[in-house]
Amino acid sequence: ASQGLLLMIPNMYKIAGELTSTVFNVAARSVACQALSIFGEHSDVMATRSTGFALLASNSIQEAMDFPLIAQAASLESRVPFLHFFDGFRTSHEISKVELLTPEDMRSLIDDDLVRAHRKRALSPDNPFIRGTAQNPDVYFQARETVNPYYLDCPDIVQKVMEKFEKVVGRKYELFQYFGAPDAERIIILMCSGAETAQETVEYLMKKGEKVGLIKVRLYRPFSIKHFINSLPKTVNTIAALDRTKEPGSIGEPLYTDIVTAIQEGISEGIASFKKTPKITGGRYGLSSKEFTPAMVKGVFEEMKKEVPKNHFTIGINDDVTHSSISYGPDFSIEPASRTRAVFYGLGSDGTVGANKNSIKIIGEETDNYVQGHFVYDSRKT
Repeated sequence: ASQGLLLMIPNMYKIAGELTSTVFNVAARSVACQALSIFGEHSDVMATRSTGFALLASNSIQEAMDFPLIAQAASLESRVPFLHFFDGFRTSHEISKVELLTPEDMRSLIDDDLVRAHRKRALSPDNPFIRGTAQNPDVYFQARETVNPYYLDCPDIVQKVMEKFEKVVGRKYELFQYFGAPDAERIIILMCSGAETAQETVEYLMKKGEKVGLIKVRLYRPFSIKHFINSLPKTVNTIAALDRTKEPGSIGEPLYTDIVTAIQEGISEGIASFKKTPKITGGRYGLSSKEFTPAMVKGVFEEMKKEVPKNHFTIGINDDVTHSSISYGPDFSIEPASRTRAVFYGLGSDGTVGANKNSIKIIGEETDNYVQGHFVYDSRKT
């Protein structure tokens, strides 16, 4: 993660260029910019999106268990390498209840013939062939385009694997998974742990009669316009694409620019049939594990009600320099009264974290209660 992942980029270009089935599992973290930060965001993963790796995003611990298997099966069939990522610390260091995959589940998803085919492509004196050559201008362009069929087929392969996973395990995943009102007018699009917060908020607001929705982005690369357009309600008026990264100097952050392009291509190619062309805004949230709360999700939905909602906004901070931030009511809460929550403070090495982890595990394993634990450390933890 972070700068460590960036050091892999030259290798990632070669791995993808040679169509070598691979899976990287990455806890996405901040890349050191004005200062070093070890906490979670997507700036490291977004720096790899031009390498040719497929990017598969997990929103929760359960998905962080399920998606490596889906990525492995899809990579073996498609020959496209996968980078499966989830939020550093927020997901990677969370304790929660999950349903474990069994060896039988794994065996049913992995095709032994594809494994053997992958092994046969290894460099071996028993199977000599040439790889890693130098090419001149007369052929390089043509050769570079030969990967196109693999990337065009990849989204359908991933969706097929997800459908097989559902039949075997029972959990349903889609490349772009929609949650919300069937006639939603305002939709938020994002990926990773923030999508879980957004989903709970959407469910709460729907009970209040609001026509809102959420799209969880699972497969970010290769980006399938067809699957994305099919996931959108035709009633949508306004879309907010939220990125957990910042690209200074760009026309917009990665997910936002992809959503704008996908909508415009979908309309121009006749595969999108909206009642009217939706307004699209982009925003940044949660850099370096800055908290992303239901109040902030509601703030984004409130901003989307405006005739001209703010674009390229930030949520969760007060930007008093360039005034990019939008307002929200920090006291808004969707937490039911029946939920029990506790906050413990400790000093480095005083046993607070270990004691809480043990308590959470005991409650989770010995009762039917759902448990969840997060542990936050500052730079003075030692």
